[in-house]
Amino acid sequence: MLSDLEIAQRAKMKPVLEIARDIGIEEDELELYGKYKAKVTLEILKRLESKPQGKYIDVTAITPTPLGEGKTVTTIGLSQGLNKIGKKVITTIRQPSLGPVFGIKGGAAGGGYSQVLPMEDFNLHLTGDTHAVSLAHNLCAAFLDNSVLKGNKLNIDPLSITWRRIIDVSDRFLRNIIVGLGGKEDGFPRQTGFDISVSSEVMAILALTTDLFDMRKRLGRILLAATYDGKPVTAEDIQVAGSMAVLMKDAIKPNLLQTTENTPCFVHAGPFANIAHGNSSIIADRVGLKLADYVVTESGFGADCGMEKFMNIKCRYSGLIPNCVVIVCTVRALKMHSGKFQVIAGRPLDEGLVKENLQVLDEGICNLQRQIENAKLFGVPVVVAINKFTTDTDKEIELIHKRALESGAEDAVLSEVWEKGGEGGKELAKAVVKACEKHSKFQFLYPLDISIKEKIEAIATKIYAAEGVSYAPLAEEKIKLYTKFGFDKFPICMAKTHLSLSHEPSWKGVPKDYILPVRDIRASIGAGFLYPLCGEMRTMPGLPTTPAGTKVDIDKDGKVVGLF
Repeated sequence: MLSDLEIAQRAKMKPVLEIARDIGIEEDELELYGKYKAKVTLEILKRLESKPQGKYIDVTAITPTPLGEGKTVTTIGLSQGLNKIGKKVITTIRQPSLGPVFGIKGGAAGGGYSQVLPMEDFNLHLTGDTHAVSLAHNLCAAFLDNSVLKGNKLNIDPLSITWRRIIDVSDRFLRNIIVGLGGKEDGFPRQTGFDISVSSEVMAILALTTDLFDMRKRLGRILLAATYDGKPVTAEDIQVAGSMAVLMKDAIKPNLLQTTENTPCFVHAGPFANIAHGNSSIIADRVGLKLADYVVTESGFGADCGMEKFMNIKCRYSGLIPNCVVIVCTVRALKMHSGKFQVIAGRPLDEGLVKENLQVLDEGICNLQRQIENAKLFGVPVVVAINKFTTDTDKEIELIHKRALESGAEDAVLSEVWEKGGEGGKELAKAVVKACEKHSKFQFLYPLDISIKEKIEAIATKIYAAEGVSYAPLAEEKIKLYTKFGFDKFPICMAKTHLSLSHEPSWKGVPKDYILPVRDIRASIGAGFLYPLCGEMRTMPGLPTTPAGTKVDIDKDGKVVGLF
């Protein structure tokens, strides 16, 4: 069996100029990065302004398990399937973080015969957008510390500084550090740390901005610290926002690539889905919807994370309304949600996960049913994609189909896109087209004019199935402060584990009778949301015992090997 990388390297790519021409992008709207990738200039939106919009599809999933549900492969395979049945389609997805690529995850370009190409470029530097984010973020950190050191004209309290530095490497040794050692010329000592680049507010801004000037304003609003008398200090205050915008002026342009079947794919931005909102850029979606009949995008992690934020945050700022949600699941992942199995890296899977067991499967299907209900809270039709493995039985597939329809899904369709590419996604594509024809009664989960607590509690009780919310003293303090500053009208971006509907990673299925603890609330004013911290959250991952990067190398022909 060929590896994903071998399949990708054997695929016949078309020049990106041809991909662009086929979808309606003019040559002078492209900035080429070699033969197979390009950036699309924002002037295209002016040319396409009067064109009607296509259908908008968000691909999400059940709560993730270590087995993987195949959300990205389904996103790409569904797009290829739509193309197979004669629809003009564009995929829009996030650029992966280099940290997980070389750490625990490996490649993130899809899999099998449903991948984004060039797969190596997609997983590595691509066109340098993440590096631009890192440089802009760290320039802001340097300006902030320098402002305090050089006379502190703004009266900044160093103990109030919340802006940490970033790097796109999983490095637990940088989580907590002391800077400014060595003497007066080297700064002043203070405790701080590093986060991974994709958790940066600059990355969230890139994903949520609508044009260059909107991005410039958002960068200026970034909250960095407070003065000794409790007033907020922003990037505009330390006069760095303009330079940050200049560093980001090319990163704001979406990247055009292609799939293994030469369908167009925009890869743009990569915010975390458990800390930030976990969706690719509004700009890419807007361009895609003017060019194609269907745009298939993907939200990070499960429907309780990326999809909820897609609806409540991304759709608020874009003004775009989804026509359909696709929820991806697998038989074995649903069995894990029964809580009866544990997956340990390097060990064979428990036989119970790969042998027919309808009772255990039925116990775990509750997670899928809850995620269907979560999607329907927004008034959008739902289609379930059952990502097929060779060990799945007809009875198991039929049980998922039955339970999905009982929970309100329009359909539950077998997806074989990993093995068959677009051909294996045709039935899913037909179900999605049918669902998109239904009248959408889209609504947000909460209005913006209610209190911070009311918004948090709406998400906790309606999406996470919690009984209520408890607030640590620090969270209570922040709620009062942000309400005083006028930040209480922002949407909420919950920061919690992606491995459970709750805050506790080990609680599978649908946890019951629990109180969601909020220990702190932080403000991403430039991005335009508040993010409560539920339980312990890591903004800088660590490497596993055997990092994925140990397998990555260059062979005798100069080709990349070992990248998934």
